[in-house]
Amino acid sequence: MTGDFFRLALIGVLGALLIAAAISDLRSRTISNRLNLIVALLAPLWWLANGLALWPDMAIQLAVGGIFFALFAALFAFGMMGGGDVKLLGALALWFPWQGTVMLFVLMSLLGGAVTIVTVIHHKLRKKQGRPEIPYGVAISIAALWLLGERYFNQFA
Repeated sequence: MTGDFFRLALIGVLGALLIAAAISDLRSRTISNRLNLIVALLAPLWWLANGLALWPDMAIQLAVGGIFFALFAALFAFGMMGGGDVKLLGALALWFPWQGTVMLFVLMSLLGGAVTIVTVIHHKLRKKQGRPEIPYGVAISIAALWLLGERYFNQFA
C-alpha cells in the first residue's frame, strides 16, 4: 500500500510539474532548467518505486533518456526546437519505458501539430510580425500527462 501511495505521489508531482511547464511555455515561451532538472532527478525515485533493477533496467532508462535527448538536441541545433523543450523531453524519457517514450513522441507530434495550427492562427489574427514561436512544451506536457493517466483511466489496458 505504501508503494502505491508513493507512486501516486510521484505521478502527482510530475503532473503538477508538467502543468507548470505548459503554463510557463504559454506565457513566456520558456521552460526553466530548474523544472527540467527536478523532473529528471525524480525519475530514479520512480524507478525505485516501481522495482526496477540497477542492471539492466535503470541502465536502459538512462540510455533511452540520453538517446532521446541527443535526437532532439540535434533538432535544437538546427533551430527547430527550443532548449527547454529538448531538456523536458530528455527528462521525461527517463520516466517511461522505451515503448512509452515512443508513444510520447507520437502523441507529442500529433498534439504539436494542433498547437502549431492554433499558434499560427492566433499569430495571424493578432497581425503579429515575424515567425510565431510555438509553445511546444504544451504538446509535450499533454502527451506525458496522457501517458501517465492512461493506466488509471483505461480500465481495459
